[in-house]
Amino acid sequence: MRGMIVAAIAVLTLAACGSDRGLRDYSRSSGGPDEFTVLPNRPLDIPTNMAALPQPTPGAANLADPNPVGDAIALLGGTGAARGGIPATDAALINSATRYGVAGDIRATLAAEDSAFRKRRERGLFNGGADRYFRAYANMALDAYAELIRFKALGVQVPSAPPAN
Repeated sequence: MRGMIVAAIAVLTLAACGSDRGLRDYSRSSGGPDEFTVLPNRPLDIPTNMAALPQPTPGAANLADPNPVGDAIALLGGTGAARGGIPATDAALINSATRYGVAGDIRATLAAEDSAFRKRRERGLFNGGADRYFRAYANMALDAYAELIRFKALGVQVPSAPPAN
């Protein structure tokens, strides 16, 4: 009997260490489509004569979505000038943001630091659950209502906030 209990504990311990789920793993299974990978393209044009179809050209623009980067910039409120570099209207903002220098590998550095932070926070035997994001960053969360009260006490004009519940 004692051997079966020890074996069951060993199996459960090994099973708990077996997967590397992302922080935002909301589902219990990985089956089904991911609705965020579906991109809405322009409607396809079906020619009346199938002989009029263009020949496939490797490296050519997609006929259904010829300018995806420009379309994304326009949807996010930018202008076509943003594709070629920094628009003149944003030069002061960029100069202010880069006044202390710019690290070329900032994304890789932040990804490594975040991964190390999450690994330090996830140590322990019972760290299961569907969403580990809020547990990992709980001490960095801002309490919006406490900040609202703090700013009001300082005399700062703040917009009204919705009820807490």
